[in-house]
Amino acid sequence: MSNITWPEGKRFAFTVFDDTDRATADNVRGVYAMLKDLGMRTTKSVWPIRGPRQPTIPGDTCEDPAYRAWTLELQRDGFEIGYHNATFHGVDREETERALDRFAEIYGHPPVAAANHADNDDAIYWGAARLGGINRLAYRAMNGFRSREFYGHVEGDRRFWGDLCRERVRYVRNFVFEDIDTLGVCPQMPYHDPSRPWVNLWFASAEGATCDAYCDTISEAAQDQLEERGGACIMYTHFAKGFEEDGQVEPRFRQLMERLAAKGGWFVPTSTLLDHLLAQKGRHIITPAERAELERTWLRQRITTRSRALIRQKVPFASHLPLP
Repeated sequence: MSNITWPEGKRFAFTVFDDTDRATADNVRGVYAMLKDLGMRTTKSVWPIRGPRQPTIPGDTCEDPAYRAWTLELQRDGFEIGYHNATFHGVDREETERALDRFAEIYGHPPVAAANHADNDDAIYWGAARLGGINRLAYRAMNGFRSREFYGHVEGDRRFWGDLCRERVRYVRNFVFEDIDTLGVCPQMPYHDPSRPWVNLWFASAEGATCDAYCDTISEAAQDQLEERGGACIMYTHFAKGFEEDGQVEPRFRQLMERLAAKGGWFVPTSTLLDHLLAQKGRHIITPAERAELERTWLRQRITTRSRALIRQKVPFASHLPLP
């Protein structure tokens, strides 16, 4: 049972950090209209600038006028706008600085919450750099010692932007777990990690990369468990990946969200939830032992999840490890 007191006598807290991959001005509009009608306010991330190179994953950026206008409408309606790296491919420091400036120009302040775009080599403390010691070695082994390198935190590299992150971003997402009660799995959040000093505070999330995975995580039984624990869930997802088709929200997703909304939880954006935890608990400095345990839990869950997927696909295990 959580020892956190939620505002207005609410029993639990719930939010979503939506990675902007594949999102356009049209293909997630219905999802956000539903969330608004349900009284839920969440976090919609953006790419502030359009990169000059081919996207690794497509989607609109804030340089698209219709998309920018729609995100500003979301902000006026109480949704948070988050940061998902500068654009849809890796960038140098100068482009990151321009993107952060542009974000503040559009939305009136720097991004409060951010999440790495997994395909960008300017991601900060990403890939093997997420882990330490034997856990890092295990991660590299799971990837066949072919894991990509990321450079956002590497001083002297042309992609380094760690100082900008520390100056302008309060919260950055790291590990994603399968349990709906994110706070139960990661009671330290939001936490500072002295071994990764360019990030002010880290937060964790719950697995929901696809519509099926999201619905599995927020099943009826899981919702009841979250309420009983008095916990907090921060869903990781991509609302542009199967949650809406031809303007219609996926039925199972809608059903589960309507059920959750009826429970009367505290439904606020990611940063609002994390600010509340910070005010209640203070700034937690994670210990090496605490962090190692988070890493082990994450690795165990990645192994289980990826093994099931590879058995279905008949793909060699070391070919890829998902990185949410």
